[in-house]
Amino acid sequence: MQDPLLRLPEVIPSVAAWNQPLPDSGRIEHRHVMPDRSDSSRLSGTVAHGGHSAPLSRDAMAPLTMSDADPKLSPMQFLAELRSEVEQETGVLSADGGVKTADEMELDSSAPNEAEAHEEVPEADVAEDPGLTDEEHASEASPDSDSESAHERNDNGLMRRGPTKLPEAVKAGSQLSELFDRVHNLLGGQEEGSNAAFSPQAPETIEQTRLSSEEVERLVLKYLLSKGSLTGRQICAQICLPFQIVDPILRELKQEQVVTFKGTAAMGDYEFAITDFGRERARRYSEECTYFGSAPVSLQDYLKAMEIQSIAKQEATEEDLKLAFEDLIISQQMLGRLGPAVNSGRGMFLFGEPGNGKTSIAERVTKAFGSTIWIPRALGIDGDIIRLFDPGVHEVIEHASGDGLFDLSGVDARWVQIVRPTVVAGGELTMQELEVIQNQQTKICEAPLQLKSNCGTLVIDDFGRQTMPVDVLLNRWIVPLEKRYDFLNLPSGKKIQVPFDQLIIFSTNLEPKDLVDDAFLRRVPYKIKVPDPTDEEFRELCELMSPLMGFEYNREAVDYLIETHYRSVNRPFRACQPRDLLLQVRNYCTYKRLQKKMTPDAFDFAVENYFSVL
Repeated sequence: MQDPLLRLPEVIPSVAAWNQPLPDSGRIEHRHVMPDRSDSSRLSGTVAHGGHSAPLSRDAMAPLTMSDADPKLSPMQFLAELRSEVEQETGVLSADGGVKTADEMELDSSAPNEAEAHEEVPEADVAEDPGLTDEEHASEASPDSDSESAHERNDNGLMRRGPTKLPEAVKAGSQLSELFDRVHNLLGGQEEGSNAAFSPQAPETIEQTRLSSEEVERLVLKYLLSKGSLTGRQICAQICLPFQIVDPILRELKQEQVVTFKGTAAMGDYEFAITDFGRERARRYSEECTYFGSAPVSLQDYLKAMEIQSIAKQEATEEDLKLAFEDLIISQQMLGRLGPAVNSGRGMFLFGEPGNGKTSIAERVTKAFGSTIWIPRALGIDGDIIRLFDPGVHEVIEHASGDGLFDLSGVDARWVQIVRPTVVAGGELTMQELEVIQNQQTKICEAPLQLKSNCGTLVIDDFGRQTMPVDVLLNRWIVPLEKRYDFLNLPSGKKIQVPFDQLIIFSTNLEPKDLVDDAFLRRVPYKIKVPDPTDEEFRELCELMSPLMGFEYNREAVDYLIETHYRSVNRPFRACQPRDLLLQVRNYCTYKRLQKKMTPDAFDFAVENYFSVL
């Protein structure tokens, strides 16, 4: 038997009928239909019914008055009533004489199995229940169950059916299925109370950005001044704001004759060109600040994000630490001392002889947390633009970009996802790098190192060898190390409070007590000495570095090196020496055009050069 639902397009005269009131008779041939100019049969006063065109009476063609109109039905209710009328006309009745529901009818006698023959029809009221899960959508109601128990009736007497299945067309295509899931998440598909990681949500209104229209206008005009003409979506991609926020501002600028339409673009967009009047305004904006990158994030939103992603809330286990240091040869005793210091999230001294891997250890500490964070590309504070994201120190997590016009990720493009940062500053560190710096030509501010390293690790390498006195650095950080917050002075004269939320590591070749006083040592709770490698660890380092330098490991040559040039002269081992000596041997073989091979003669040459003044 033909599926009655397949005849709905024949019965429905026009989509416009959804908003028309139903007459008292309830018969479809007397339903008042708005004429559709695309259908000549409707213009001549006919209505399609049962595959035939029947003329409408003059009374049916007359518009309804306010007194004649019944309460309007929703489109879904209208479709449900049409379904009921079609079933009555086809004579498909249930056992009790009523109209059978779609679940009780055999929609396709040629179905390969009973489950497909009784597949549910999408419910009219399903749009009213957006909280259904994917599992509920995939479930099917039993065809043998009682219709009243399987479905519930709403206040209007219409049947509320159970959850529908995911469409087969969606299941068939992976891209369509992915799109379906992303839209489902955007519409609230995620479970409430889930412990999901922080993710900045894309703003839907300009109020949610905490920006004013004038601030967005400045970015738009300065960008247009630089490029000449751009489409609306190209401007949105540059300033990282959604199209629905920027488009009204562009149209307002068009009304003010600041910009003009140069042409049309896809999806209701236009190509905008800046006018002479707009150029003058943009130049004035550029004199104040030349920045026209991503729209800035407010300080309030930044503080909230840093609190959620704080490194003090992270925990690193023994397995995490072993994984972070898997490419280094490090003793279990050393790992046992590092573990609690890393979990403290505060600070530590790493001291010991040069060349034993203090910097290598400090650079790998952050990997123990194994997570990523979101940071703003720029901060906007009372008119000052502070550039926070730095490609030189931040490692970006790349995401697959969409191939369409719309970004369905739901993430605020003003933020960027990065690996927890590890910022290293050596002997070149100056006091200026610890404060907000404003470029006098561009008027753009650069964030200090401690702000860039928030929720990560800040390594002060070669501590005590900076150009500025140690006391100056200690006095600058003595309060932030204890209070976990810092104060920054802005070019406008305003002072702001920001988090000082990083694991700070002071790496030095000197004794900490010779560098700082007891007050500072108290605020850095962990002092860890990096010892010299043992005889066994030195051999392991040689074996590890040999293939990296292009050699086949030769145990006899290494034994000769240790006995002749270390034990006999009482020379201490250093972790860097196997790499440095093998590099000397490789250069010696290359110069002599010899086969790359670890030999006693080659080690004699390398030691003579390497330890000549040591």
